[in-house]
Amino acid sequence: MTDTPARLLNLLSLLQTPREWPGSELAERLSVSPRTIRRDIDRLRGLGYPVESSRGAVGGYRLVAGTAMPPLLLDDEEAVAIAVGLRAGAGHAIEGVEEASVRALAKLEQVLPSRLRHRVSTLQNATIPLTRGDGATVAPQTLTALAGAVTGQEKLRFGYRAGDGTESRRLVEPYRLVSTGRRWYLVAYDLGREDWRTFRVDRVTEPFPTGARFAPRELPAGDAAAYMARSMARARGEVEVELDVEFAAPAEFVVARLPAHLVPVATGPDRCRLRARVTDSVEWLAVRLALMDVELVVRAPDPLIAYMRDLSERLAAATRG
Repeated sequence: MTDTPARLLNLLSLLQTPREWPGSELAERLSVSPRTIRRDIDRLRGLGYPVESSRGAVGGYRLVAGTAMPPLLLDDEEAVAIAVGLRAGAGHAIEGVEEASVRALAKLEQVLPSRLRHRVSTLQNATIPLTRGDGATVAPQTLTALAGAVTGQEKLRFGYRAGDGTESRRLVEPYRLVSTGRRWYLVAYDLGREDWRTFRVDRVTEPFPTGARFAPRELPAGDAAAYMARSMARARGEVEVELDVEFAAPAEFVVARLPAHLVPVATGPDRCRLRARVTDSVEWLAVRLALMDVELVVRAPDPLIAYMRDLSERLAAATRG
């Protein structure tokens, strides 16, 4: 193989296999001399790839973890498998990896050959995932189109169906994609309404990047996740309240059953108390506390106390007779 760039790419692809390669085997695979392999290994090291070598009769070369992620070279089967997995993860908003899945999927699908895109779509269309929740799934093509527009700071047109079924066309400056664990949302500046808006991505149709660039505006909340949380709270009629609850259990037991931002303080060997400012509905707070399977006393807020009393009476009545 006389084409040095092509040979280096093939060599890097071989080294990404988790094994140690003898220099003679690499030379045979690439149809070059062992001396050429040694020079190519030095070239890769010069480009920043951490290639280790071992001496001896059975010595060889292997790629190890370095300070940066090298470009991965995938064969057709590997590319299809990764794309299908990323589509599944992004489309159903798997908590914790959702945004990374979308970014990786957008990069991968941008360079996939058409024959592989067809294989990915065929495989995904032939499978039905068993999901939980309200079943609001998102087409991966929609997510990648939105992610590309966000990254490229490109104005975006799309159709949108509101909660009451009203259809409209929107022209927006996309700011961020946000996942709540069950659904995807797009935070964007709506040029037609001249204001910031949040859009449920499963209600977005025919997203079309216009090619027109824009300078990002300053989001009022400063952070897309915080803006999204406030927007959802307003939509549900939630208000900010001071929560005060005493638990008849150690703090480490209680903290494991609460969201990460709610941290109780130990008040004794087997008691703790939670005081926090929260923005949630009293219905959600009541159910969350009831599911903790621990004795507790709610000190505040008053609407939560009243709701829990009413809920307990209704549950007790439901079990009579």
